[in-house]
Amino acid sequence: MDLARHLNRLFAWDRWANREALASLQRSDPAPRQSLRYLAHIVAAERLWLARIEQEPQPMVVWPDLSLAECGTELHKLAPLWEEYLAGLGPDELEQPVRYTNSKGEPWASRVEDILLHVVTHSAYHRGQIAADVRASGQTPAYTDFIHCVRQGLLE
Repeated sequence: MDLARHLNRLFAWDRWANREALASLQRSDPAPRQSLRYLAHIVAAERLWLARIEQEPQPMVVWPDLSLAECGTELHKLAPLWEEYLAGLGPDELEQPVRYTNSKGEPWASRVEDILLHVVTHSAYHRGQIAADVRASGQTPAYTDFIHCVRQGLLE
């Protein structure tokens, strides 16, 4: 499997898993506050990393105060942005460094390939926190494991 196909599969899983996490919070009454905070952070971080790669201004703060509806809207807008970016990504670009300043004001440079893997794993980490928080509130969290997505036939 080539790297471009692999990255597309990972981002397809990420989109699906984010929607599943959102749906589990929409079923909660009310959604655990910390879970909502994590979901908003997932949205913001994914937008931030895409902006960094494309050398655009930071679109929102890293830990925004978004409602569940706003998280849903932002996730809906985010999916095609990543799809478009990945569709235009060439193999040589994966090695290119991206220079940026992190949220602490520190200058860094990271390869595109490393950023893309970070985006997916960072979101998975926080979805795990959402699942633990939802379970602690007595509700059933979304099952967002990669292999579950594959078993559902949702990835090529």
